Amino acid sequence: MANSPGRASTALKAIGMAALTTALVAASTVALANQRDDQRNDSYHADWGQDYGATHHVWRRGDRIGYNDWSSAPPVDYRSHHLRAPPQGYAWRESNGQYVLAAVTTGVIASIILAGGR
Repeated sequence: MANSPGRASTALKAIGMAALTTALVAASTVALANQRDDQRNDSYHADWGQDYGATHHVWRRGDRIGYNDWSSAPPVDYRSHHLRAPPQGYAWRESNGQYVLAAVTTGVIASIILAGGR
């Protein structure tokens, strides 16, 4: 018995649908993975404060410096600037003319000293 054109057409349609289904499942898996990565990054920075950039001029003890403000502020060599050694988990940064001592994991500010003087 020879293959009829109707059977070949049906088989090609089935193969095409299987390929399309596989592509859709793969695309949705990638989208879900990216969404989880975004949520993980957002939750990592959730404890940090708001980013102000160069427009923010006065930090206060107890404030939370924003993650981008913290990461863009240059680290300070506390010895050469005659600052006290930071406790474990803290670091000095210079931000908008101030030396800021803050927790590395949350950005909570423990101390501020004007960079131009004391």
